[in-house]
Amino acid sequence: MDKTVDVTIPVDTEAAAALADARNRDAVGRLVSRVLRPHAGPSPLAHAIVELKAEARRAGLSDVEIDAELSAYNAERRERKPDR
Repeated sequence: MDKTVDVTIPVDTEAAAALADARNRDAVGRLVSRVLRPHAGPSPLAHAIVELKAEARRAGLSDVEIDAELSAYNAERRERKPDR
């Protein structure tokens, strides 16, 4: 990223631990920048999902496995009660 600015956002404890790694922070920063950058066409989030799925495929996961993992994650998130 050419011009970056540090920002503070609330995340859960597990995410904070993962963000202690500079590579994770850089990747998340790129993802957030893409998602929030306005432009025509498919949303930056849609592009990011496509990129993440391609990376998962390169790691050997099938689309069925990726979709199952996303479904499990979403179900877990729905079951959690909000902390705030």
